[in-house]
Amino acid sequence: MIRTDVWKLQVTSIEKTLLLLTVKEYRRFLKPLVFIVNAEWKLIGNLTDKEKVNYLEKSIHATSKNTIPKYSYCQKVINKYPSFRKFPSYLRRAAIADAIGIVSSFQTRYREWQSGIRKNRKVRPPRLTAMCQSYPALYKGQQVKYNDDYQKVSLKVWNGFDWVWLEEITVKGHGLNRHKVIGNQMKSPALVVNSKTCQLSMPVKIKPIKKEDSDYVCSVDLGINNAATCSIVGRNGTVKARKFINPARDIDRRNKRKMMITKKSKQTHRKTGEKFVKGFCRGLYRKSSNINLEISRYISREIIEFAKLHNVKVIVIENLAGWKAKAGKKGTLMRQKFHLWCHQKIVEILSDRWAELGGDVQTINPKYTSAYAFDGSGKVKRSKNNYSLCTFPSGKQYNADLGASYNIGARYWYSVLIGDKYFSRVFVSQSSTNTLRTPVTLETLRSLKLSGCKLYPIYNL
Repeated sequence: MIRTDVWKLQVTSIEKTLLLLTVKEYRRFLKPLVFIVNAEWKLIGNLTDKEKVNYLEKSIHATSKNTIPKYSYCQKVINKYPSFRKFPSYLRRAAIADAIGIVSSFQTRYREWQSGIRKNRKVRPPRLTAMCQSYPALYKGQQVKYNDDYQKVSLKVWNGFDWVWLEEITVKGHGLNRHKVIGNQMKSPALVVNSKTCQLSMPVKIKPIKKEDSDYVCSVDLGINNAATCSIVGRNGTVKARKFINPARDIDRRNKRKMMITKKSKQTHRKTGEKFVKGFCRGLYRKSSNINLEISRYISREIIEFAKLHNVKVIVIENLAGWKAKAGKKGTLMRQKFHLWCHQKIVEILSDRWAELGGDVQTINPKYTSAYAFDGSGKVKRSKNNYSLCTFPSGKQYNADLGASYNIGARYWYSVLIGDKYFSRVFVSQSSTNTLRTPVTLETLRSLKLSGCKLYPIYNL
């Protein structure tokens, strides 16, 4: 498992100029390599990664034992750019590996296009991109050095005449500090420098962690009114803890910018009556998108902290992939709420982070989780004034999202206990007769436990 941290570098204007020159020199060296790798792909396509790099380096690089490389074309490039004669050997191998990745991606996409795997019939074939916006990989000891506490780094850069060391560059931030975890292994970082950014993209190999199995799971209901509602549900139907997560301040900030976009759109369309130009409200769209991303990160972080607090291994969520809202007319506030709902981003971040911590994220069928009461009494009625409030057939009032989180956990445990390894079970009965089928709720799980029927192992399905 590889995860990437962002190490932000604090550099002066002169140092940043040198870093930009380094990236420019690397990309200029990479361009002819892409054409050479593409020409040799039939010969090297089935070789291992190490064999590919060794073969291509021998084909382009002249040494005392290899006086005449296979590609004299590369020698013409070196004569055109004498700076390539001083190009570091480790950086040359990094460029070769980068070119192999570019050509491999192109060849795969081109074969799929030839096989007929296309979005539509008129899709044009993919093209080989030689002017790639790649960033150089830095090998430890050769292009990058760290001090003892990783607070400063030294980088080997191109100053326009020679390769020199930039000493003691301060690192302002280390991302999630994955390199400090015992057992994790740092890999070769990439130097990412442009007009806005100056950082090291630091990949870290994560040491596998095994969480102990638990008789409880953290079930999560992702919603509109409450961003996330969490419950700790046991396999016997016990609910041990609950939590509501709703970053209202960030949601208001995001919605405010969307309303500003709506207002500007109406004013512009009323005056011009034409389509909006490219880049219309670009800044507001960017800020709104960034706030939405931060909301997703915050919700995922809070769910994980709640799960860690109660020592559970499995987080259960609804499978909402491909879900589309049917409610709300175009241009209404309800439509905007559904449009800005970032449930898929929350699931993506949550799955990646929880897997890194040794946990597991499971999805269940979302049908009827909030439509039926968790006590098994039947369908609920939602309040017209407060949609988060529902009334059971027995007259009891309860939070709809909280009841849904109970049913989500119950549906997971029910599938585990009866041996449904795909967690797709919705109804208790599998019959196709005209009899009424009851959805799985928390009460179903409790009844199953009391009935004493044959149960399957929890995780060895």
